Amino acid sequence: MVTEYGSGGTDLGTFARTLERLKREGCNVLLVGANATDCHGVVCRRLCGAAGPEPRRRLFVTDGEGPVAEDAAMERGKASGNGAAVRDAEHVGETIRIDEHDSLGTIGIDIVEAIDDLEDEVGGFAPSELRLCMDSVADLLREHDAERVFRLLHVTASRVDHIDGMGHYHLPLERDHDAVNLLEPLFDAVVELRVRSDGDRREQRWHLRDGETTDWISL
Repeated sequence: MVTEYGSGGTDLGTFARTLERLKREGCNVLLVGANATDCHGVVCRRLCGAAGPEPRRRLFVTDGEGPVAEDAAMERGKASGNGAAVRDAEHVGETIRIDEHDSLGTIGIDIVEAIDDLEDEVGGFAPSELRLCMDSVADLLREHDAERVFRLLHVTASRVDHIDGMGHYHLPLERDHDAVNLLEPLFDAVVELRVRSDGDRREQRWHLRDGETTDWISL
């Protein structure tokens, strides 16, 4: 747990147990917080399982900017040729570029098909083996009707749930933003990110579906 999610802060015992359960059962979490780009990057890498020894199959859905783009670029850099997909013994990375699609429907189809292909290759996923990252939901909301974005996220989250995967979705807006309130029911948790006013501490706070909220925990 520490290697993948970090340590420090209050309520760490409850936080660790909750994360262990979500990891075991699979989950989808919404990452929120404006003006917290560094925090989004740190949590993104942890939720992708970057520091863990277990095999991971990663799927990046990105517009080519933001923290997920950096991770996807690193994965592509390991591949030969044009690096559209990465294959190695322990970690697999696929990237779906949002800006190369004409509609949310085609994005959804590509996400489901990419997950199906990865599952076929390994003969079925272990719990939390699939790690999906979508960045950024805010860009989708700027370009498309909110109801259509809701449907896309519902389809994606349902497919991740079906194979006990872990999906996280970047929405760099404040916790009380209308868009966060609209999308929150789709997720097992909303993770609020912030940089303290002194600029020396990055923190996260988890709002769970059952109504529990952790204290602010250091990243």
